[in-house]
Amino acid sequence: MSTSTTSTASTAGNPQTEARELKKGSLAALKGLAPFLKPYRNRFIVAGIALVVAAGSTLAIPYAFKQMIDLGFGTHAGISSARNVNMVFLALFAVATILALATAARFYSVSWLGERVTADIRSAVYAHVVQQSPEFFETTQTGEVLSRITTDTTLIQSVVGTSISMALRNVLLFLGGLGMLFVTSVKLSSIIIGLLVLTVLPIVMFGRRVRKLSRDSQDRIADASAMAGEILNAMPTVQAFTHENMESKRFGASIEGAFVTAMRRIQARAFLTALAIVLVFGTIVFVLWLGAHAVLEGTMTGGDLGQFILYASIVAGAIGALSEVMGEAQRAAGATERLLELLSVKSEIQNPQHALALPPRAANGAALSLQDVIFSYPSRPDTAALSQLSLDIKPGETVAVVGPSGAGKTTLFQLLLRFYDPQLGTIRLDGVDIKQLDLHTLRDAIGIVPQDTVIFSADAMENIRYGRADATDQEVIAAARMAAAHEFIERLPNGYRSFLGERGVRLSGGQRQRIAIARALLKNPPLLLLDEATSALDAESERLVQGALEVAMEGRTTLIIAHRLATVQRADRIIVMEDGKIVETGTHQSLVALGGIYANLAALQFHNVQVTH
Repeated sequence: MSTSTTSTASTAGNPQTEARELKKGSLAALKGLAPFLKPYRNRFIVAGIALVVAAGSTLAIPYAFKQMIDLGFGTHAGISSARNVNMVFLALFAVATILALATAARFYSVSWLGERVTADIRSAVYAHVVQQSPEFFETTQTGEVLSRITTDTTLIQSVVGTSISMALRNVLLFLGGLGMLFVTSVKLSSIIIGLLVLTVLPIVMFGRRVRKLSRDSQDRIADASAMAGEILNAMPTVQAFTHENMESKRFGASIEGAFVTAMRRIQARAFLTALAIVLVFGTIVFVLWLGAHAVLEGTMTGGDLGQFILYASIVAGAIGALSEVMGEAQRAAGATERLLELLSVKSEIQNPQHALALPPRAANGAALSLQDVIFSYPSRPDTAALSQLSLDIKPGETVAVVGPSGAGKTTLFQLLLRFYDPQLGTIRLDGVDIKQLDLHTLRDAIGIVPQDTVIFSADAMENIRYGRADATDQEVIAAARMAAAHEFIERLPNGYRSFLGERGVRLSGGQRQRIAIARALLKNPPLLLLDEATSALDAESERLVQGALEVAMEGRTTLIIAHRLATVQRADRIIVMEDGKIVETGTHQSLVALGGIYANLAALQFHNVQVTH
C-alpha cells in the first residue's frame, strides 16, 4: 500500500492534515525533528563550538598565504624573507593542528547526535504504532511501517549526523569567505555576488523537481518493502499454490519501478550538481580574470590576488557542498514527513481522561453486560457486524457463543477487549462502562486464547510468561501443566529453554494452541475468552486440554466461541448468533429440542441427534 493511500485512509477529512499534505517535501518538515533534538542541546553547543573553530581555522589559511607571498616574494621582500616564510609556515602548521582537533570533535559530536536521535525516533515511532487500534492495521501494511522505521530513519540519521553539520560548516565558510572577499577587493566581490545571484535562481527552481522525485523514490521503496513483508509471511500458501516464480516477478517489477524512480532522482541531482558547478565556477573564473589584470595594472598585490583566489575557492566549494547537502536534506524532509504522518495518526480507542477503577474482584469471576450494542467495522460501515445485541452474563457463568461464520462471534470478543468501540450501546464489566476504564485495567481483567495462535521468536518459558511478565519459572510450569503442555515442552531439546522458531514453526498446531492456553491461564483473569481454543487439537490433546480448561474456568466467567459443538455442550448457557443478532438461547438439550439453527448445526455434527421441527 502506498503512503498516499495509507495517509488518506487514516486522516481523510482533517483540514489540518490536508493542509500539511500540500507541503510534502518542504524542508520545513525538518522542524518536526525539533522535539527529538531538544534534549541534546549541550551536544549541539559542543559541536557548534568545534564547528566555528574549524571554520575559523580554514578561513585563516588564505590570509597566511597572502602574508607568505607579499612578505616572502613580493616587492617588499628582503633579507628577512626567509624568516617571514618560516614564521608563516609555523603559523600554518598551528592552524592545521587546531583545524584537525576541531574537526575530530565536530565529527564525534554530530555522529553521536545522529545515532542517538535516530534511535529515539525509531523507539518513538514503534511505541506509537503498537498503541494503535486494529483499525489502523486494516489500512496500513506492516511492511510499510517497517520501511518507515528503518529506511526513513536512516535518511534522518545521515542528515542529523552529517548533513546538518556540513551545511552549517559550509554556511560559515560561505559567509566568512564572502566577508574576506570584500575585505580583499570590494569591486571584484561586488561583481562576483551579482553574478552568483543570477546563477542561484535556476538552481533553486530545478531543486524543486529533485525534492518531488525524492519523495516518489521513498514511496516506491516502501511499496516494495510492504509487498516483500506480506509474501514472506505467507510463504506456505505461496508455495502450496506454486506461485514462487509469480511472486518473484511481482517483487522484481516493484523493485524495478523503485529503481526507475530512483534513477530519475539521481539524474536530476546529477544535472543539478553539474549546473551548479558550471555556473558558480564560471562566475569565479571570470572574476579572477579581472583580478589578474588588476595585478598587472598594479592596483592589487600578488598576495591579495592569491588570497582572493583561495577565498573564492572556499566560497565556491561551500556553495557546491550546500547544493549536495540540500539534496540530502530534501530526501530527509520526505522521510521526516512520512514519519510525522505515522506519529500524527491517532487511535480512535483512547483512555478516558478520568479512568474509573473496577470494584474488588469477586471470587467467582466478573459480571458482563451488553445493552443494545450496534457495531459496523470502519472498512465496512454499511454492514452491521452486531445489531441491537443485548446480553447479561453472571459472575462465574460459562457461556458458549455459536453460529455460522460471519455471525459476529469474534466481533463480540473484539468489542469486549475494546479493540473497537460500538457505534451505539454500552458494554459493562462488573457494572462499569468499559469506555470509562483504563485500557490496561480492562485488558488485564481479560484473558484470551485466540483462534490464530501467536508464538514469538523466543523460548517456551518466555512465550508462556508473556501472559504475566513477573511470573516465576514455577508459575509458568504450573500453567503449562494445566494446559497439558508440560510433557511436550519437556521433550524439546532444551526443555523450557528451547527456541520455538519464528511464529512457532517448530511446533504442531495443537502444541501452539496449548502454549497459548498456558499463557492465558498464567494471566489468571476474572474473564476468560476462548476463541476456538481447541480447534487445532487432535482427539487426545483435546481431551487433555478440555480437562485443563474445565479446571481453569472454575472461579471465573468464561465465554467460548466454538464451531465444534462437543466443546460447548457443558456450558451453562449457549448463545446462538446469526447476522449479528442473538437468535436462540438455552442449553444444548433445550436448543436441540427447539429445532432451530443450533439443532441444524448439531444434526450436521452429531448424526444421531434427532432434530425436532
